[in-house]
Formats: sequence, structure tokens, C-alpha cells
Amino acid sequence: MKSNYKRLGDFIQEINIRNSDLKVDRLLGVSIRKVLIPSIANTIGTDMSKYKVVKRRQFAYGPVTSRNGDKISVAILYEFDNAIISQSYKVFEVINEKELLPEYLMMWFRRPEFDRYARYMSHGSTRETFDWDELCEVELPVPSPAKQQAIVDEYNVITRRISILEQLNAKLEETAQTIYKHWFVDFEFPDEEGNPYKSSGGKMVWNEELGKDVPVGWEVKMISEIIPVKDGTHDSPRPQRKGHPLVTSTHLNRFSIDFSSTYLISEMDYRQINRRSEVHENDILISMIGTVGSFCFVQYSDIDFAIKNVGLFKTSLAPQLARYIFLYMTSNYIRNYINSNLSGSTQSYITLTFLRNIPIYKVSKNILIRFNQVINSQFNNIQFNTTEIQNLLKLRRVILSKMHLL
Repeated sequence: MKSNYKRLGDFIQEINIRNSDLKVDRLLGVSIRKVLIPSIANTIGTDMSKYKVVKRRQFAYGPVTSRNGDKISVAILYEFDNAIISQSYKVFEVINEKELLPEYLMMWFRRPEFDRYARYMSHGSTRETFDWDELCEVELPVPSPAKQQAIVDEYNVITRRISILEQLNAKLEETAQTIYKHWFVDFEFPDEEGNPYKSSGGKMVWNEELGKDVPVGWEVKMISEIIPVKDGTHDSPRPQRKGHPLVTSTHLNRFSIDFSSTYLISEMDYRQINRRSEVHENDILISMIGTVGSFCFVQYSDIDFAIKNVGLFKTSLAPQLARYIFLYMTSNYIRNYINSNLSGSTQSYITLTFLRNIPIYKVSKNILIRFNQVINSQFNNIQFNTTEIQNLLKLRRVILSKMHLL
């Protein structure tokens, strides 16, 4: 043990409070992104009195590590006064916050080095676990509370900036969606004279498949008739110390990918997966299992990852369609369409056949050109903000990597 390192077990204690009075009904789960998220588990008929209560600034972690690749599911509760989690999780808290700040400890848990250590120390024949005793043996630097607070503040400044940029992107996307709806749902795209088509008397015709009137000449096609649609469904490659990130359904953000919670695969596995489903700039990704319907519009060219349980719309082969298809796929119509066609009893999923058969308007080239001109500013600003977010994430990782020097 380094001279400034301390045993974590001297600073934390396990908490085992059950929801026996059923007063807490907010059910959360711990994700491999190290955050507490609303649980998607089917709890019908479940005795919720046996679930564990976790309170604000307390931690929860999943001891079973064999299902998470190289990541340990651990998180701190910030957003609520209390919540309940499955009894399979461990709940613990810092004994004395004047000695160890919970926020500082959570930063240590976010380090890849902690994940690697925990996976190495996991044990078990049928499933590997990182149990409470092993967690207590974790060693970490515990500088003065002032130094802890300083590094937490530095980390939080970057995190808040990331959050602001993400909110800006959400507003920009909302504006783009409003324009999309005006053009392709209300059919008020500009006609040849620049007037709104439908309200200016544009000719409409009944479409039996959609059950509504559409502009004359507009065809409804399956999306696979317009662009190639592939998937990344395959067996899970073995995690490696070095290699390429494997991106799954849980890693998709709207315009970026959370690489902090991915694990690495070998060059051979990477090439084998990409022979079927290689990702390029301007492609659109969709989660196919779990939280179905999460999208990512890939807007950067430095791509060295493979995908698993992720659908792939190859809009990189038709860039003029990319933004139109992305806004269509993230519209309320498609969200409802997906939700009404989910499969699976224990875990929801959609199939490649379903993705390929999604109906979509085949829009004329002239309309697409004018539409892209209108929404260029929104997507260009989103791309600019996303680039800054990626740089801030790198800076945040640097802060985490230097914690061992404290």
C-alpha cells in the first residue's frame, strides 16, 4: 500500500434497510454507466417490501461482475431523498464525511483502474462476484478534505459545462424536429412558389397503408428499400486489456457514444464484426434490446468501435438522406410505432426484420435539398457542441487518471 493510500473499509459501512412499510416506490437500478436509473424490471406480483432502501448520498453496487464486461455497476444517489433497489444490490455509505467525501469516492469508482482491479479480484465458478469484503480491501488516496473538495469542484465544473452543452443540443434538436413536423407531418413544405404546400391547396391523396392523406406523388417505401439496414447481433467477444471499444445499446447518446463504460475487444473480433456491420460517419444507430429505441447520429469520422445489439442504418451511403431519416426515426410517430411492436416477455427487443420494414416517405431530391438547407444550422451547431463535449470528457478522464497522485 502506498503511504498515502488507505483501506476503503475503514471509511464505509454497509446499510441494509428494507422497504418493509412500502413507503418508498421509486425503483431504480444501477447501470454500468455508474448512475442510478429507473428500473425496467417487470415487478408485477413482486413483494416490494423486501427491496432495499437507498438514501441521498448513499451508494449502491452490484456484486455480480461477470455480466458487465470490464465494468462495475456502482453509483451514488444524488437526485432523490430515497429510492428502492433490488435486494441483489449492496447499499453502503461513508461513515464520516469530514474524512472522506462521497463525491470524491464516486470519482474513484469512475476510474478504469478501479474497474480493472474489481474484475481481477472477482471470483466464482458459475458467476463472478466482487463481494463486500473485497470492496472493503480497495485502497485509495485519502488526502485532506480540502484537497478532496478541490478535485471534486474541478470535476464538477467540467460536468456542468457538459450538461449545458447537452441541453443546448436538446433545444437545437427540438427546433429541427419542429421544422421536420411542419414539412413532413403537416405537409407544409414550400411548394414551387415558396408557399406552404397543404394550406395553399396542394393536392393530397388517400394512402391506405398510412390511413391518411399524403401529397400526390409521394410513395411509402420500406426503409430498407432506400438505404441498407444492418445489425450488430452476435456473440459477446471476450474483453481485452487493449483493443477496440464494443458499443452496445446502453452506450448510445443522441449525438455521441459513452465510451467510458464500454469494454475493449481484440483486433480479430473487431474485424470480424465489422465485416457485417461497420459504422461510418453519418450512420444512424438504434438500440435493439433493453431500452429499445435509443438513437445515435454518428457525426464524427474517427471511428474505431464495433457494435453489438445495435441496429445500423447506413445513411453514410446517402448523406443527403441522413438528417431527414434521423429526424423521422426520432419522431413521436416512430417512438409509438416501435413501442407497439416490441417483442420479448422478460426483456424487450426488436428484430432486424422489423427495422428493415419500417415505412417511410420517399421524398424527392429537390425537397431534401431545401430541407437540408433549412436545418443545416441546427445540425452544424449540434456537431460543434458535441465536439466540445468530447473534448471535455477527455479532460474529465485526465482528472480521474491523476487521482492516484494525490
